[in-house]
Amino acid sequence: MATVDKLRNGLIDKILTIQNKEVLEALDKLASSSVPESQTVQLSEEQKKMLEMSEEDIKNGRLISQDEMHKRNLEWLNAM
Repeated sequence: MATVDKLRNGLIDKILTIQNKEVLEALDKLASSSVPESQTVQLSEEQKKMLEMSEEDIKNGRLISQDEMHKRNLEWLNAM
């Protein structure tokens, strides 16, 4: 995956130097045509299990507020 990131970053660097509007429009058209309209994400079995567990937590009322989660996170970080 590092090679994909390296390639993407290299392309971004090159695009940032282009001043020709027609070239940029052509690149935009090319990039837009290569992105699928809807992309299906494949979940691993572990991810599916975590989502199922989350649904069960919601159904059974095992929830806390965002503020409470933030408070717990701060307590945890301060304990380190």
